[in-house]
Amino acid sequence: MWHERNRDSHLARQLISFATGLVVLAGMAVSPAWAGGKACAEAAAAEAARAAESARPDDPRPDSPKPLIQLAILLDTSNSMDGLINQAKSQLWQIVNTLAVTKQKGQRPELRVALYEYGNDGLSAGEGYIRQVLPFIDELDKVSEKLFALRTNGGSEYCAQVIRAATEGLTWSGKDSDLKIIVIAGNEPFTQGTVDYHTTVPAAARKGIVINTIFCGNKEEGEQTGWSEGARIGNGTYGFINSEAQMRHIPCPQDGRISELGEKLNTTYIAYGDEGRTGLANQVAQDSNAKVAPGAPAGAAMVDRAVSKSSRAYRNTSWDLVDAVKEKKVKLEDVKDKELPAEMQPMTPAQRESHLNKLAAEREAMQKEIGELQRQREVFIAEKQKELGGKDETLAGALLTAIRAQATRQGFTFDK
Repeated sequence: MWHERNRDSHLARQLISFATGLVVLAGMAVSPAWAGGKACAEAAAAEAARAAESARPDDPRPDSPKPLIQLAILLDTSNSMDGLINQAKSQLWQIVNTLAVTKQKGQRPELRVALYEYGNDGLSAGEGYIRQVLPFIDELDKVSEKLFALRTNGGSEYCAQVIRAATEGLTWSGKDSDLKIIVIAGNEPFTQGTVDYHTTVPAAARKGIVINTIFCGNKEEGEQTGWSEGARIGNGTYGFINSEAQMRHIPCPQDGRISELGEKLNTTYIAYGDEGRTGLANQVAQDSNAKVAPGAPAGAAMVDRAVSKSSRAYRNTSWDLVDAVKEKKVKLEDVKDKELPAEMQPMTPAQRESHLNKLAAEREAMQKEIGELQRQREVFIAEKQKELGGKDETLAGALLTAIRAQATRQGFTFDK
């Protein structure tokens, strides 16, 4: 598996270099003053960056031996959708936490998330103003990173076309028992564009993919503009939200300790290999993002993130040696000295194994404590919600009930 990952990474680098070369040649062909043309150079750089994203290898194991949940999130990033993007940033970890406590036939599933943006005038018109931001991945910090990098601009929103792009452009599981979900959110008619959703939605459904639609506006408008019909023929659920609503948060006595442990967990990670330093830095960066997530009360998203970090859904096998060894992605004895952090390089093989086991045990203890605190917190929240009442008008409010029902229908159960 280790060699396969290296091979895929090498292939991706070759594709990126090839795509970048094509962009440069194209720029030279259309501009005689290429050498001195700053505008052309900037345009080429931007196009090369997009090519690099699309050249990344997709998930190499769609048919996992474990149960699998695949969630593709399709977000409208046109000018009016800042509120929607803010809700996605602040509520990602709530969604993860709901899926992290599922089982199918006694087994915890693997969770993989993909991300698309559409309706942004900064994207290619020839591609329908659509971009695959991430293929299916299981390292959730990368999803958070990309969500926080999204920017809104302009707007020609082609829902049917982005559904087709996700259906055809992602590697979906071939197992009927796995849960495969597309969630599309936006605020313009579902019928925009030349592609008909009556064709693309059934095509997704034939692959066993459930289409959930979330309209940013009132219920009646979403029904009149195709959003509810899209969910109906996609075997999914239609939801409508107030994209400017703030994330609902009930402060709990357990919040402070959970957040503290969430950050302390970082000390149990061993950055190794080419991606080690970047992965560890991104982990810290996403902690910081969660603390200041827009559309959420201060610190609320950090509590949810800490709970996610205590779950099996939070995995970092590409850069954390503890996870990589635990999941048999690599053997400790096969890792070269130069790929290890400086403090482990002088250690003997026995000392390295002892050090890794020590950190793994510390992590497990902290994760267990977070889990116990979260159970207490859930009881506290349930009681407060009875008192407060009302409807959650945000992305998570619309999505979580639907996903729970769809997971149950697919044979998944939820921890009590």
